[in-house]
Amino acid sequence: MSAADPATPDSRPSGQLTVPPFAVISGAQVQSALQGREKQIVELVEATYRLHGAGDSVNPPSYFLRFPDRPSSRIIALPASIGGQVRVDGLKWISSFPENVAAGIPRASAVLILNDHDTGYPFAVLESSIISATRTAASAALAADRLSRGRPRPARVGFFGAGLIARYIHTFLAGTGWSFDQVGVHDLSADSAAGFSGHLQRSGTPGRVTVHDTAEQLIRSSDLLVFATVTGQPHVHDPSWFDHHPLVLHVSLRDLAPQILLSSTNIVDDVEHCLKADTSPHLAEQLTGNRDFLTGTLDDVMAGRVTVPADRPLVFSPFGLGVLDLAVGKYVYDQVASTGELHVVDDFFHELRRYG
Repeated sequence: MSAADPATPDSRPSGQLTVPPFAVISGAQVQSALQGREKQIVELVEATYRLHGAGDSVNPPSYFLRFPDRPSSRIIALPASIGGQVRVDGLKWISSFPENVAAGIPRASAVLILNDHDTGYPFAVLESSIISATRTAASAALAADRLSRGRPRPARVGFFGAGLIARYIHTFLAGTGWSFDQVGVHDLSADSAAGFSGHLQRSGTPGRVTVHDTAEQLIRSSDLLVFATVTGQPHVHDPSWFDHHPLVLHVSLRDLAPQILLSSTNIVDDVEHCLKADTSPHLAEQLTGNRDFLTGTLDDVMAGRVTVPADRPLVFSPFGLGVLDLAVGKYVYDQVASTGELHVVDDFFHELRRYG
């Protein structure tokens, strides 16, 4: 493996098809390319949602690989293609093994493969747990901004689930101008709740940080709620906990009972994707036999096709689109390539002549 500054797929002469060099981008390089660029990444995610809404993307259903002997674990394949100026195809392959946490290693691990738009050849593989967390957090921050317009801006944020995704979402909220009088934390693991609250305090987070003993305490005391758990089925069932009409970023998708969604305004990132895999919106569809409880997509809101009322709880349920991973991954690739620090695997593609 050697460091090089090769011609990138976007820099080839027009009409010339060549096999691109294959690069490996490490987690350290990914983090360096993304760190401190919260506003730029949120803008990139917004542009990607608009491209997707305009039909300039291909985003098939995610494929879940599950294991009879490890029912809590899964590996998900997210294939996608994005047009516009990005023009890249690819696949995110992300595993979720919750038992890892007890062993002191992260629950999720992932790689992202980028494929050349013209030849189909993969030209990079990137460590992608950071990319995945980043696009998730950027999507949440974008939704918090867009969906809070027309209602009082939340001053009290609550995090239900205190892992890496919660940390990234808080970082993106802070990095895009949010400041809160109160920050609430609740997690079934006391160690996780203490760890996250300690991180918030050490990072100089404005406002009082409070660890809540119960879910009800957290929910009732928060204007902006972030659900970032690993639950597989609803565990919050009482609609009255939401009588103060909070904005809910339902990132983990399976926390809320259908009855809560049916008494709320519901915005998703993609209707077909969200109504699958026993998500809370999927359960609500099965319960009612229709999709009338869905108000629209985040792109609908951004384009002005949908206006959200302020007199109900507002729930954003993002399934997480592969096109977002592609957009962020291509951004990282371009940043690393511009520094001349791509690690290229020489002769990765060996048989390049049809008859040898």
